Amino acid sequence: MSTGPAVVVGGGSGIGASVAARYRAAQVDVVVWDVAGDSDIVCDITDPEQIDAATAATVALVGMPSVVTISAGVGQSGPLSEVDPAEWDRVMGVNAKGVWLTMRSLAGAMRPTGRGSIVAISSVSSQLADQTMGLYCASKAALDMIVKVAACEWAPAVRVNAVAPGVTDTPMLGRAPLDGAWLSGVARRTPMDRIGRPDDIAEAVVALHGMTWVTGAIVSCDGGLSLHSPIDPTGAGDPTQG
Repeated sequence: MSTGPAVVVGGGSGIGASVAARYRAAQVDVVVWDVAGDSDIVCDITDPEQIDAATAATVALVGMPSVVTISAGVGQSGPLSEVDPAEWDRVMGVNAKGVWLTMRSLAGAMRPTGRGSIVAISSVSSQLADQTMGLYCASKAALDMIVKVAACEWAPAVRVNAVAPGVTDTPMLGRAPLDGAWLSGVARRTPMDRIGRPDDIAEAVVALHGMTWVTGAIVSCDGGLSLHSPIDPTGAGDPTQG
């Protein structure tokens, strides 16, 4: 792995922490932004002023970054007919608007150098209709299009891509037990026979940063979870059967 300084936004835990660990193991300078956990710079990505200050602080610490991973995000659950309208602003404000603001600021620092790669963490929920997760699905769908338009606008200086995980064992799952009905059912429906781990996704992120002829791509990294419809006439994918 040969790269200049790396920034991991939301690198205090979960997927972002695994990405940061991979770069550190390769002796790459890493700057972690987060609002909690292990971070070098505290930054709330819903605040444009904090983002621009974090960008300036990053450049002062390590110089112009060449790879940026944005894994910051929030979850959401609740049926569309019942969820509080304020949840729309919260979820969209982080997962779509916040990521866009962060991409814009860091791309502005990288573009003059003529080289750079941004990878955002999306979700297979951007393309699948997950009941009780409508706002989350919508926010990740919006993020996918932001990635594609940014890839067009910022090329060739900065490549922009996304990795779309399936269900992954991160703090976003909350207190759901891995051996409980929900997650064990997801594992059984996944061709690779388990849910994802943060390092599974980090592996894809680092690889995508190194693919110099790829931009505007949304790369699924879900162990095959999204390969089949939930309508299963055989009952083989139904955790309540067998």
